[in-house]
Amino acid sequence: MRVTFYTLGCKVNQTETGALAQLFEENGYTVVPGGEAADVYVVNSCTVTNFGDQKSRKWLRRAKRENPGAVTVLTGCYPQAFPQEAAAIAEADVVTGSGNRRAILRDVQRILDGEAERVVDIRPHEKGERFEELPMDKFAEHTRAFVKVEDGCNRQCAYCVIPRARGPVRSRSEQSILQELHRLTAAGYKEIVLTAISLPSYGADTGTSLVELVEKAAAVPGVERLRLGSLDPDMLHEDDIRRLARVEKLCPQFHLSLQSGCDKTLRAMRRPYTTAQYAAIAARLREAFGPENVSFTTDVIVGFPSETEEDFAQSMAFVTAQHFLKVHVFPYSRRAGTPAYDFPEQVPEHEKEARSRRMTAAVEAVRAEEAARMQGRTATVLLETPLSATLFSGYTPQYLPVLVSAPGCQSGDIVKVTLGAWDGKRCRAALAP
Repeated sequence: MRVTFYTLGCKVNQTETGALAQLFEENGYTVVPGGEAADVYVVNSCTVTNFGDQKSRKWLRRAKRENPGAVTVLTGCYPQAFPQEAAAIAEADVVTGSGNRRAILRDVQRILDGEAERVVDIRPHEKGERFEELPMDKFAEHTRAFVKVEDGCNRQCAYCVIPRARGPVRSRSEQSILQELHRLTAAGYKEIVLTAISLPSYGADTGTSLVELVEKAAAVPGVERLRLGSLDPDMLHEDDIRRLARVEKLCPQFHLSLQSGCDKTLRAMRRPYTTAQYAAIAARLREAFGPENVSFTTDVIVGFPSETEEDFAQSMAFVTAQHFLKVHVFPYSRRAGTPAYDFPEQVPEHEKEARSRRMTAAVEAVRAEEAARMQGRTATVLLETPLSATLFSGYTPQYLPVLVSAPGCQSGDIVKVTLGAWDGKRCRAALAP
């Protein structure tokens, strides 16, 4: 039997798809890439925007149209957040949510065995539920391993449907994580990325903390680099920063979630910090890790309801002043099921798109300046995608994308380079002596 997957959304979703693929393989299935004929088609959905829902529905309809005898599966955040809407999608033979992923195999088998014509198995999140353990040892398309350590979010940002889709904070056991790290390093992975829905919340429900996990993960033999996923700045405290700075294997790149550089907009978004507080946390990280060593990335939403041209200008001024190495810019997407959906003074689509283009141009100019400052420095690079027999793309610990010729090396190796000029997408580099 052959199964194929289509994944939308964040790194957590991608990691979970890898776990589902491993589950199917362990039960006799062959995982095939998209575009090849399969017996089972699984879409792991994202529901952050309406566009994600549309993509899931479109993919399912195409899969069912081109392969009418195959079993189609809709799983993930979309059906969890909007169960009635998802259950009504006739092209999905199996509909499950973001929990109880192991049941997908059983549900698919019921269809294949003729025990059921259709299965809708969406279980509501409950207070006190536990983290669902899934096998996550294989990352066929990656030279770094992504390890999911937490699920759920307890915050209630005005624009976000994720708490509804993912439920409350649930931390994975420290023992389980460390055991997985031992397996991953034994398989040759040198860089580990800790990922989660609310990474700084790790341990809040189990009596430990993210910092403790980082310290213990860095001590696992074979881990050469440790990288953190997205962090809420207000959840990083003084002691956390001091302790993190002492972990030599921790990559000094921090994805500090911002969303807006305007305090009025942050209040409307129900984000629990001000721009001044955000800047103070970034300053503490620069001091602890060294201003020439640390880098920052972030996300910014433009065109949030009631954002004026003046608000947007304030946001852009703050964002460019923070010298981010990379900024993901998103026009606000009106999402049913969130408070902001009904906010007055919705910004017209054409204006949101225009602001997105302006912000993107501004942050890309800053990105080029930050990359230019690094020219001439030595750095280590994890070689990732081979572009020829000797040419590789990869990343420094600061997450600067690099292009380097490394004869005799292979993907997954870490090499020392001298950084050269920025070409608009990547930094050209040469192997250092």
